[in-house]
Amino acid sequence: MRHTLRYAANCSLLFTELPLLQRAAAARGAGFDAVEFWWPWPHQPVPPDAEADAFIGSVRDAGVTLVGLNFFAGDLAGPDCGVLSIPARSREFQDNVDVAVAIGAALGATGFNALYGNRVDDVDAAEQDEVAIANLGLAADKAATIGATVLLEPVSGPKPYPLRTAADVVDVLDRVQAAGADNVGLLLDLFHLANNGDDVTKAIDTYAGRVAHVQVADHPGRHEPGTGQLDLDGHLGRLEATAYDGWVALEYNPAGSTVDSLGWLPRERRGSAEDNLQARRSTR
Repeated sequence: MRHTLRYAANCSLLFTELPLLQRAAAARGAGFDAVEFWWPWPHQPVPPDAEADAFIGSVRDAGVTLVGLNFFAGDLAGPDCGVLSIPARSREFQDNVDVAVAIGAALGATGFNALYGNRVDDVDAAEQDEVAIANLGLAADKAATIGATVLLEPVSGPKPYPLRTAADVVDVLDRVQAAGADNVGLLLDLFHLANNGDDVTKAIDTYAGRVAHVQVADHPGRHEPGTGQLDLDGHLGRLEATAYDGWVALEYNPAGSTVDSLGWLPRERRGSAEDNLQARRSTR
């Protein structure tokens, strides 16, 4: 039995033509009922209450569900790629966890993406990994209070980020689970895997049971499906065949406007499985 995939709009890369607080409404206007965001305050693990409330209000008023939210990860557009494995920045991550989970609780989030952090010159890699396991366990404990999962992903690019393949991530997940946290899973980012030269088909076949969330962009270029050479239809079909029933988030840089970039995904497929069923019935 094939499962209908559920799509969510990543509003940190999509709808950037608009201010942050208008993007959830724009996603709803484009047919989505689920969104995800990177941490909206790249320089603030704990934002002012008024700003957090405004963000919550913008998502709630849009009538969409926040299915994914990054924990604080520093300046992803700059030198950072997460902080949880960096001893000197560990407190930033810890201070952020309660705030992120509170926002997630208000908006129905089911997944929190924890960016691992770059290797740093002044700390042994093994020490960084120990710090990371402890912080991931802390995050998992907090996320469990609202029935959510902590996600961990491979990342590509020039930054010294140590988790490059699906196997790299699963090795860390195994250690976190061995320490007692069950609610952790693989964020299968198809672009990053392809960009790192990982075998995407093999990753799906090997780790399908560990996948808790999926993100897509074409490769090369990290634009919308159809702009590159990655067999996204084939990979997503393979995931469907494994009975994956989680979210597929559109985390790409639109080659043009966001609305134009969505042409590959018919509007009737952008809502939830229930909405998709109702849309199909209405056309009969």
